[in-house]
Order: sequence, then structure tokens, then C-alpha cells
Amino acid sequence: MPYDPSAFPPFAVTVDLVVLTVRRHALCALAVRRGEPPFQGRWALPGGFVRADEDLAQAAARELAEETGLRVHDPVAPARAGGAHLEQLATYGDPQRDPRMRVVSVAHLALAPDLPAPRAGGDASNARWAQVGELLQQADCGRDGEPVAPLAFDHAQILADGVERARSKIEYSSLATAFCPPEFTVGELRRVYEAVWGVALDPRNFHRKVTGTPGFLVPTGGTTTRQGGRPAQLFRAGGATLLNPPMLRPEV
Repeated sequence: MPYDPSAFPPFAVTVDLVVLTVRRHALCALAVRRGEPPFQGRWALPGGFVRADEDLAQAAARELAEETGLRVHDPVAPARAGGAHLEQLATYGDPQRDPRMRVVSVAHLALAPDLPAPRAGGDASNARWAQVGELLQQADCGRDGEPVAPLAFDHAQILADGVERARSKIEYSSLATAFCPPEFTVGELRRVYEAVWGVALDPRNFHRKVTGTPGFLVPTGGTTTRQGGRPAQLFRAGGATLLNPPMLRPEV
């Protein structure tokens, strides 16, 4: 039988972005206030519809730039300030997830070092970094006294899945270095783990584990005093992408 496209209901494809960073020692996610229906005025994850002439990664990178001004770091190019690590997270296809029509969303996880306040664009009327716990809570008011409504669409679930991906993946991979500048200290990397996991780690044990895997961290030959105290050795992410043995997340 020949393929008859009219025999199947139409649906759209979108990309949603879980953009995480560490600001003031806390894990934060990027949220945009929707400027158009549906859910106008509600906070949501950045994202939008995939165009006919682009693949999913291109759509995710475009939406990230349009709605926030952030750009994706090219993994084959030298590390640069302000770049974001981008990877596909999961696909969400509940028939009722979007009141406009049947919409399937391919969510992406983006990680970036401490970044300034983002700029809103596209159909977003405002954009801000917010602590992950604040975005996922169901309390009446946030820390600033503003009423908190659940994130639009199914974005609370997408955000929770993205946070869990980051928390589990830094146990065994070099993903945590995506939260750091190109050159960083072991102490700065430890504070990333502490912010993502929400726990305090023993500095000596942490230093031994991350420097014990050959090629995981590479000394740059420089030092810094930006954290105060004595000069601390600077490192960059090495070619080894797996931490062996892995650093298991403490139970809380």
C-alpha cells in the first residue's frame, strides 16, 4: 500500500531546554516568562518549534540564542567563555501536554559556567536564573514574595529529569567541568559538585579522587588567588572523560 500522509494526524515537534548553571554556590536553571498564550505570564523552560530546515540540535542551539542570548560551545573548538554544553535529554509526547495541538518535545540539557543575567527574546517577555528548588516547589510564594505557579506545560517534569541527569552523570563523567571556566581550581570544581548535589564534600578526599584518574584534570602551570588565601593550582579538563573509580553521590 502506498504511504498516505493524510491517514495520520498532524503533530508538531518542539525543543525544550533545561539550562543549568551554578550561581553564588547554588544550582540554578534558566526560566522564561511566556509572553504569548498558552500559559501567558507563566514561567517556563526556554524552547520553541523546530523549523522544517533544521535538525534537533540546530533548533535547540537557535532557541537558546534567541530566547537567552547564550551560545552553544562547539566541542571540537577550543573552550571559550560563555559557551554552553548541550546534549539531548529525553522526548516527551503526552497527547495532552500542549493545549494547542499534538506536540512532541525533544528536551535538551545545557550546562554553562556562571553567567550574567540573560536577555529575553522570541516569545519570552522576561528571562531569569532561578534556584532549581524554587522552580520545582509548589509553595504559595517564592523567596522574593512573588506568587509561584507550576511551570507551564510539563516543564516541571522536564526540569526534574534534567537536574537528575546532571546529578547522576557527574558521578562518573567530566560533565561537572562544563560548569567551570576553561581554567579552574580543584576547589572551584568541588563547589560545583556541592551545588549540584546539595551536599558538603571533604576537600581532601575530593582532591584525591579527581586528580587520581590520569588525564581527567590537566595542570595548566598557572595559579590563582581569586578564591582568597594561598595561590591555588589551575587545571583544565583533560582527555579522560570518565572518572575511575566514580565519585558516588552522598546520600542525603
